[in-house]
Amino acid sequence: MSKSKRLIYLPLGGAGEIGMNCYVYGFGAEGKERFILVDIGVSFPDMDGTPGVDLILPDIAWLAERSDRLDGIFITHAHEDHVGAVGHLYRHLKAPVFARPFTAYHARRKLEETGADPDVVVEAPVWPETVTAGPFTVGFAPTSHSIPEASALVIDSPGGRIVHSGDFKIDHDPRVGEPFDEAMWEEIGKAGVRALICDSTNVFSRHEGRSESELPKPITELVAGARGMVVATTFASNIARLKTLAEAGKAAGRTIVLMGRAMKRMVTAGVETGVLKDFPATISPEDATQIPRENLMLIVTGSQGERRAASAQLSRGKYLGHQLKEGDMFLFSSKTIPGNEIGVARIQNAMSELGVEIVDEQSGFYHVSGHANRPDLQKMHALVKPQILIPNHGEHRHLREHCRVGEGGGVSSILAPNGSLVQLSGNAPGVVEHVEVSRTYLDGSRLIGAFDGVVRDRMKLALNGLVVVALIVDEDDTLLEGAWVETRGLPETIGKGASLQEALEDNLEGLLPRLDDKTVMDDDKLEDAVKRAVRQVCVAEIGRKPEVTVITSRLMAD
Repeated sequence: MSKSKRLIYLPLGGAGEIGMNCYVYGFGAEGKERFILVDIGVSFPDMDGTPGVDLILPDIAWLAERSDRLDGIFITHAHEDHVGAVGHLYRHLKAPVFARPFTAYHARRKLEETGADPDVVVEAPVWPETVTAGPFTVGFAPTSHSIPEASALVIDSPGGRIVHSGDFKIDHDPRVGEPFDEAMWEEIGKAGVRALICDSTNVFSRHEGRSESELPKPITELVAGARGMVVATTFASNIARLKTLAEAGKAAGRTIVLMGRAMKRMVTAGVETGVLKDFPATISPEDATQIPRENLMLIVTGSQGERRAASAQLSRGKYLGHQLKEGDMFLFSSKTIPGNEIGVARIQNAMSELGVEIVDEQSGFYHVSGHANRPDLQKMHALVKPQILIPNHGEHRHLREHCRVGEGGGVSSILAPNGSLVQLSGNAPGVVEHVEVSRTYLDGSRLIGAFDGVVRDRMKLALNGLVVVALIVDEDDTLLEGAWVETRGLPETIGKGASLQEALEDNLEGLLPRLDDKTVMDDDKLEDAVKRAVRQVCVAEIGRKPEVTVITSRLMAD
């Protein structure tokens, strides 16, 4: 390799957070590198920090400015935090998209939904076959995870071999999808691995991971012992778990119902791409209303407390003709992702009020993680034998702890959260530059930047309330006495039952005649004076400093 060329890694999302994965690799002379992008996912908003936002996407501005040097986009698997943004951001990148068939199915759908050409998606072969993209050759090496056809990427370049683990676990019998192949990974490592970029999600879990194949027995026994209607939820993408749940219901003599678009979409994709075989027959929620409820098993969306998903709808009352009642059982065959605890608890409390028996991972062995625990991470390190470990897919504490684990095993480790440009080539690899990265919000049908002020203003309105003041200035620049005031998100009354709106109007009626001509003639000065007066009244009367909008209408002479 020429000394003037370098191999680089730059996370734009997914390093320092769980979700929104987006990683850039580059090779070439500084400022002239050719790039590939690994994953382009989303994360999900919450009402506290991103009210009204539909999705959170990575900030790809740095790469978009260099998109003429982007040779390919590689998607490791079909989870939303890895493929969810491909449709929304593709127009800024416009490079071939490589994925295995099941993942390609979802990538094409997302491109179609946003009006992009689905034919840019190329179905990639499985390792040891590879795809060439600029100076890189990339192989999709199968791993086990909680979704079919998950793959790590073996990325070769003149600067050396990189292994990008993607999301993985060590499962030798995942029920659906390929088992973890230790011999394959040992062989990949023998060729020499410059860097392992590795999943850090479960680095704090010190016991070995458990296999998906261990779940059918306890879940089947649980469902067999139920007396009322049985409802179960899990991640819609976990096709192996859906099959386990459906087979448990069938074994108990129950009719299976899939409820929720994502659930149906994943099963359909699994069947059409050939990764899901012998899934038990299902009927529609509407047809299921004709069957005695004690003979039903509903498999529904909403394991993470999503407000519009089927689980939440059932917790609030009748949904698609079905209603939870006392004596029914609801199984959460899932782990609550950090940050979703409140939403899940809200649903479980609502179900408890209905008399529903709630079963979750704390009740017994009904869920296994799709991510490698610490012993499995250490095994991956030992199989691949990288010169450098760079943790990804985790919050900052996960990345730091994973570095400690690597160093403890004799592997040099680099902590590289989002925006860290890491030079992997040379004698002293490390972070050489910091790129400013933010977030992009899908707000309705528009993409907006995190610093555009839209969400910030929305939060201010939610926290502080709003006062709108309308003024009229005549053609002689004389302010007409009186002002019209409207409030939103503030108490209607103040002390002794008086009206807040009237108190504000009375205060302005006294203020306006006292303003000098320079203030009245200058819209900015007039607005500042009115805002100060309104906020003073609100602080005094209700202890709140609201957002204030002043609308000034100036009459024109005939």
